Amino acid sequence: MISKNIVVNIPTGLEARPIALLVQVASRFDSDIYIVIDDKKINAKSIMGMMSLGILSGETVTIIADGLDEKVAIENIEKYLSSK
Repeated sequence: MISKNIVVNIPTGLEARPIALLVQVASRFDSDIYIVIDDKKINAKSIMGMMSLGILSGETVTIIADGLDEKVAIENIEKYLSSK
């Protein structure tokens, strides 16, 4: 299991479309992937769960991945969340 803090740089924050794309990125991996902000830990492959977070641009989230492809999963999610 690995985790990494990432600042969300998507200008609109995580609204419906960016969340759908994030879920698509996370779903490509076999690892369990979670997004943690404040006291909430949500499965990154759950579109409804991700919608409940209301993450804004500039906020820092923690990505947790656990599985055989965890390193690549974290790298890809970081690349997506850091894009402008």
